[in-house]
Amino acid sequence: MYQITKDFLGKPAPPGYIAGLGRGATGFTTRSDIGPAREAAAAKDADKQQTQRSKDEEDERRFANAENEEGLFSNMPYEEDDEEADKVWAMIDAKMEERHKGKQRTNDEDESDKQEIDQQLHGLKRQLQGLTEDEWSAIPDVSQLAETAARAKRRRKTAVSRRGERYSQVSDSTLVAGLGLAGHDQEIAVEASKDEDGTVTNFLALGQARNDVLQMKLDQAGDSASGKTTIDPRGYLTSLNTVGAQTAAEIGDISRARTLLKSVTQSSPKHAPGWIAAARLEEVAQKMSKARSIIAQGCENCPQSEDVWLEAARLNRREDARAVLASAVRNLPRSVRVWEAAAELEATAGDVGAQRKVLRRALEFVPTSVMLWKSAIALEPPEDARVLLAYAVELVPLSVDLWLALARLETYEKAQKVLNRARRAVSTSHEIWIAAARLEEQQGAAHVNIDRIMAKAVASLAASGAPMDREQWFAQALQCEEDGYSATCRAIVAAAADLGFDSDDTAEDRAGAWVADAERFEPQTGKPGVVTARAIFAQALAVQPGDVDLWRSAADMERSHGTADDVDSLLRRAVQFCPQAEVLWLMAAKEKWTRQNDVAGARVILEEAFAANAHSEAIVLAAVKLESETRQDARALALLERARASEFAGHAGTRGTARVWMKSAVLMRQLGRPADALAVAREGGALFPNFYKLWLVQAQLQPPQDARQTLSRALKACPRAPELWISAARLEFAGPQRNLARARAILERARVYVPRSPVLWLEAVLMEAEESDSVARALLARALQECPHAGVLWATAIVLEPRAQRKARSVDALKHAEAHDPEVTVAVARLFWAEHRVEKARAWFERAVRADPDYGDAWAWWLRFEREQREPDPSSIAAVEEACGRAEPRHGRYWQRATKDPDNAWLPVAEILHKTAELLATTRQL
Repeated sequence: MYQITKDFLGKPAPPGYIAGLGRGATGFTTRSDIGPAREAAAAKDADKQQTQRSKDEEDERRFANAENEEGLFSNMPYEEDDEEADKVWAMIDAKMEERHKGKQRTNDEDESDKQEIDQQLHGLKRQLQGLTEDEWSAIPDVSQLAETAARAKRRRKTAVSRRGERYSQVSDSTLVAGLGLAGHDQEIAVEASKDEDGTVTNFLALGQARNDVLQMKLDQAGDSASGKTTIDPRGYLTSLNTVGAQTAAEIGDISRARTLLKSVTQSSPKHAPGWIAAARLEEVAQKMSKARSIIAQGCENCPQSEDVWLEAARLNRREDARAVLASAVRNLPRSVRVWEAAAELEATAGDVGAQRKVLRRALEFVPTSVMLWKSAIALEPPEDARVLLAYAVELVPLSVDLWLALARLETYEKAQKVLNRARRAVSTSHEIWIAAARLEEQQGAAHVNIDRIMAKAVASLAASGAPMDREQWFAQALQCEEDGYSATCRAIVAAAADLGFDSDDTAEDRAGAWVADAERFEPQTGKPGVVTARAIFAQALAVQPGDVDLWRSAADMERSHGTADDVDSLLRRAVQFCPQAEVLWLMAAKEKWTRQNDVAGARVILEEAFAANAHSEAIVLAAVKLESETRQDARALALLERARASEFAGHAGTRGTARVWMKSAVLMRQLGRPADALAVAREGGALFPNFYKLWLVQAQLQPPQDARQTLSRALKACPRAPELWISAARLEFAGPQRNLARARAILERARVYVPRSPVLWLEAVLMEAEESDSVARALLARALQECPHAGVLWATAIVLEPRAQRKARSVDALKHAEAHDPEVTVAVARLFWAEHRVEKARAWFERAVRADPDYGDAWAWWLRFEREQREPDPSSIAAVEEACGRAEPRHGRYWQRATKDPDNAWLPVAEILHKTAELLATTRQL
């Protein structure tokens, strides 16, 4: 065999050859690939090209200028004349070049001057964005920077010894603010401001004077801008009313104003405001004689202007003012204001007779003025006033006030006739109809007559083209209630209640609108509105007598603002219309028992309720509570025993209900019969295994070992009851063993069955906190991730944080927890309490109980706060106890622990409050 030798082997590669380029391979090129010969050749070619370019450029320069003799006359001889000419031209070129440089420099300066100021300062403005408020206030004034050469030299000498220290003057406002922040008084100490000669310098007064001077300069500059005044002749008249006798600097340039007003009065002598303004200007300048002279000229030039005459009477003394007003009534005999001013002048002198004469004279000229009639009648005795009013209503028949005044002065029969005449004269007035109803109420007329009058009033006004809507009539009813006319108030509500409704509106729609109106008119503290709201509720109940919620709303209103008899009467009517409403029976029995202290009456109501609702669990348990609270233990046990053997609604085929069995066990335990209570709880648990409270009662009545087994069975029957898991964990953690690991495992298992339960997380955090705060905080962070809106967890987070971080944590709690959460609010109040901010803490405690009155722990914390003050206020403590008694709270971690203690079974709410406050003393304090 032989081998074929390829032709290209052993031969040099062609120029530009790259191995593998044809099949898409790429690589890098080194100096060995290029080679020295190729580099030298390239350099040689580059030199040739550069030489040719230089030669071409030289030729272009040489022949571009026609005066260049190097190219044209290079072969000519160079003589002395040529040399002298070249020197002259060189001097000319230098001179022209210098002139061009000066023009260029001037043009550059002109271009910089043509720039806008904001463009020149654009860069500096951008640098001001980074200045802080302190740096801005520390910028010195321009006057402080204008130093003399000597002061600058001394400062430079001082800077040599104090290298690196720089100071700048601070404004007075900064110094005063600094003194206020430091808790010092705003006056500079005398000892610190005494000069060597013993004089005292008040720097604060100097700063204030400087500000006053600057303000005055600004005002003067504003008034004299561009040679024009800024005084408004029209506005100056009204502005002078509020200007007192001040200095010239405070009221402005009086001379300039005087000149202006003088030109106004001369150019327009019939313009009354100009004369009044000029006179008031002189009054401000304390030149009363000149002011009287000016206003006298105004009276001569403007005799038909009321304002000028009244101003003249005001500026003159009493004797002269009487003469001025006499002239005024001669020129303006029908001016009511002038006559009123004349009567008022006599009244100030104490001459009632003269005042009466003036008013009667005025009525001769202006008999239709209601104001003059009222002033004249007010001065007369009742008999004369009746005569004047009878004459006045003939002259002014459209004045409702005069008709009503005449009716008030007449007897009942004559008043009826007067009001009938008034109604015919003014058919669009609702006041006359209401006055007629009030008149009937004053005479003790039956409610039927008053109701008939107001019904006719509503119809008559609608027919006469002056109807009123329901809100306007209800407002008039409220006014009648304020004036003491309750029957009229109720009649107005009954007559106007149907206004504003269409035929398509149902009775339910009307009742809803009326309830909204009643809530709007429900009175606040110390204000009327009970009668109006009660009348509106009566209208709603008349069209919806079977609405239980409506009866409850009316009962709540009566409970808040009515008497015990009013509440009892309302609830008696409610159970007649709604006999199957258990809640109304229970409310009636509770009102009878608690507010009237009538146990027998409450017992009767419950018997009637049980007769109407034979299978009602709520009524039976209410009767048991009534007997147990009044310590009728035998009757309570008998009721429970009978209930355990009975069937109730919704529990057919079973004896009793789970709540009945649980209440029976709890009552026996409170009476000191634990064995019977345990037996009842076991029997009830067998009947109702899914009711976790029966399992809890059993566990509480057993020793720890038996309780552990009971809770184990309970968790199998009710795995989703957090209370059972918590009881099991507490059982492991309590006692001398304190098995935290087992309790932790129980709670972790509980969170699997009941995820996102804040109470389970809280129990785990509190157990860990007794061993280690750091572990508790870590666990609490996990809890907040799973339950981010749980207020109980956020409140615990505030307590567990170190003191320096509690305030920040409280801000996070208020931001992320549910709005107005009582537990978070109480935690914030405790935080203020720890900082000794008493008023703040009290306000937050009050906010907590207002947000949720049923949360008992908030009331207990507030009571403890009031009791532990340095000087406890008994009235504040009593107020908390009274408010808590009205609220009757039932929930709260420590409140329920106190109420469910058998030793506290029959204690009142106030005692439970104190017991809960004692339990709070064992918790972690801030």
